[in-house]
Amino acid sequence: MKAKALLIDDEQPNLDNLQALLGMYCPQVVVCGTALNAETGKSLLYTHQPDLLFLDIQMPHQSGFDLLRSLPEHNFEVIFVTAYDQYAIQAMRFAAVDYLLKPVNIGELQTAVDRALKQRRLKIQNQQLDNLMDLLTAGSAKEEQRIALATTKETRFVKISEIIRCQSSNNYTTFYLTDGETLLVCKPIYEYDELLKDYAFLRCHQSHLVNKRFIRSWKKEFGDFLVLTDGAEVPISKGKKDDLKKALHL
Repeated sequence: MKAKALLIDDEQPNLDNLQALLGMYCPQVVVCGTALNAETGKSLLYTHQPDLLFLDIQMPHQSGFDLLRSLPEHNFEVIFVTAYDQYAIQAMRFAAVDYLLKPVNIGELQTAVDRALKQRRLKIQNQQLDNLMDLLTAGSAKEEQRIALATTKETRFVKISEIIRCQSSNNYTTFYLTDGETLLVCKPIYEYDELLKDYAFLRCHQSHLVNKRFIRSWKKEFGDFLVLTDGAEVPISKGKKDDLKKALHL
């Protein structure tokens, strides 16, 4: 059975183009409806109960995010289709939700659809989307925000305040948490360096990223190391020393 997709965008040419691309390159999907605004789109969501929602973010009167906030639950997968918006893209990356930049790339479209349908088979309620809505809520405390970490078995939602440090191994990153648990994530550490830099995380070494709140001391014996509250000793590279001293007010 084909998955039902609803398309919402305030420009008709964008809707026509996306519908054509789905018809040509994503045969597992059938478009059940299109809408030029959030109000009509909301009505069609209730009518068609789609599996996938392709949603533009920047629309007049009511944005894509406003539409999602107005819904009591999100029993569908969302693929955002948007022009470049640094703040929105940062939030979507943090929550590990899929987005496509206009003009839509065919390969990225196919990948996003495959991933969304796989997620759809695994669950009903869209936890990544719920986390994104939390991230976009004004005034939410940074330490209470959660980041989506995709392991080989599941996607875990972890509070920023529970991450002590991150350590890289090739294209994988291990997260060390306050309860002693470790999570191996299938992404390189530089992606998390960018995502976590505004949350008091410091890159002290090519392979290490630490939460400033868990630094206990700077050890200068047989090299330079940060000693963390869990007893871990993390090396400091020569190239990071000056930036680290400045960040720690040393």
